[in-house]
Amino acid sequence: MLKENSLVDKVILVTGGGSGLGKSMVKYFLELGANVVITSRREEVLNDVAKEFNSKYESEVFPIACDVRKINEVENVINESFKKFGKIDCLVNNAAGNFISPTERLSTRAFDAVIDIVLKGTINFTLTLGKRWIKDKSEGNILNIVTTYSWTGSGYVVPSACAKAGVLSMTRSLAVEWAKYKIRSNAIAPGPFPTKGAWDRLLPGDLKDKLDLSKKVPVGRVGEHQELSNLAAYLLSDYSSYINGEVITIDGAEWLKGAGQFNHLEIITDQMWDMFEMMRKKK
Repeated sequence: MLKENSLVDKVILVTGGGSGLGKSMVKYFLELGANVVITSRREEVLNDVAKEFNSKYESEVFPIACDVRKINEVENVINESFKKFGKIDCLVNNAAGNFISPTERLSTRAFDAVIDIVLKGTINFTLTLGKRWIKDKSEGNILNIVTTYSWTGSGYVVPSACAKAGVLSMTRSLAVEWAKYKIRSNAIAPGPFPTKGAWDRLLPGDLKDKLDLSKKVPVGRVGEHQELSNLAAYLLSDYSSYINGEVITIDGAEWLKGAGQFNHLEIITDQMWDMFEMMRKKK
């Protein structure tokens, strides 16, 4: 989508950058000339991604393992990134956790498992890096990956809906508050963009085949990773410098057709939920 070298000289930190949509975004950022820091809990996956991409591109991937819930590990990622590249220009809060379940089956610990990653993890990186940008009087650019049910809500993924709504509110709030520091804050709300790992965990067994999400999308298909990567790269580029506090939906009009991406799961029986819960706990 963008011209060659549109992100040259930029350093972009991507949480959850070792797989799925995160990895797809990282690939395109590298193609456009950015150096990228990737982080997640799985060090082996990060190293594999770095090895794969560093052999293909002139710009560099720097992998650092991190649990976004732990502030000391977040601080370490940011400090090591500055040591490596001397700066961080952009932050992409992409790390996520989610599972489907009737809410009455969930414990408070189940809520914590999602909220601590999605909301608190985003806060940890945003606040830590934002304070450094402000102290150094550096410009900054924050891009949060939310979801369309951030504003509609959705049954069967209530912890995720609560967490993503918090991230969206923070996006808009900081866009106003931190604009005076030349720090922008925007979000992308994707509809269905299937990834093997995440969607296999979210819709286990043959459920993803029975509940074909493309049938809910007016354009008749799910999203392609490059489409989201195009949008993310644009929002991190200087071409979008007047966009601040915005959430851009990329879902083929799915949410307009029927709010709540997982509301249709009311068709699942109690026996099926028992089976899914057992499968999720084993994973």
